[in-house]
Amino acid sequence: MTEYEKMEQGLIYNPCDEEIMREQRVYQDRLWEFNQLKPSDIAAKEAFMKENFAACGDDCYIELPFHANWGGHHVYFGSRVYANSNLTLVDDGNIFVGDGVMFGPNVTVATPNHPLEPELRAKGLQYNRDVRIGENCWLGAGVIIVPGVTIGKNTVIGAGSVVTKDIPDNVLAVGNPARVIRNIGTDNE
Repeated sequence: MTEYEKMEQGLIYNPCDEEIMREQRVYQDRLWEFNQLKPSDIAAKEAFMKENFAACGDDCYIELPFHANWGGHHVYFGSRVYANSNLTLVDDGNIFVGDGVMFGPNVTVATPNHPLEPELRAKGLQYNRDVRIGENCWLGAGVIIVPGVTIGKNTVIGAGSVVTKDIPDNVLAVGNPARVIRNIGTDNE
């Protein structure tokens, strides 16, 4: 089994494998070009997302700069996704983002993890866990989402929160680690 196949299957692998690096560099170069676009180049931004993301719905917008290990190659955006500046998607694994999601500035979503065993870490090995963000979520400024987390639909994650475990639908979660503090309904602010 190749290192690339291990990566795709969520197994421990070497991210510096030449086959992986060769493909990843293509997407990193494209991302560099994307980050040189003017704010008014909306059509070019949309074209980049459609061509380089694993999937991208309609009416998505990213304020630059945008950071991603694979340039968005493992990112699945629904429609009407808005990302404020400095969104970091560490997309070694898959990141699924539902329709109508809003990212505040400086949000980080990470999929790679490193083994606890020091011998494996010393070799630079890692494994990936997909992240899922449900439709109509709002992630406040500076939110961090760790590998393997699922956030339910219509949920709000408060600014500066660190999401270390799954968060259900229709709630407000805040803190480090993020915890649910209340439900969200149509009669709430």
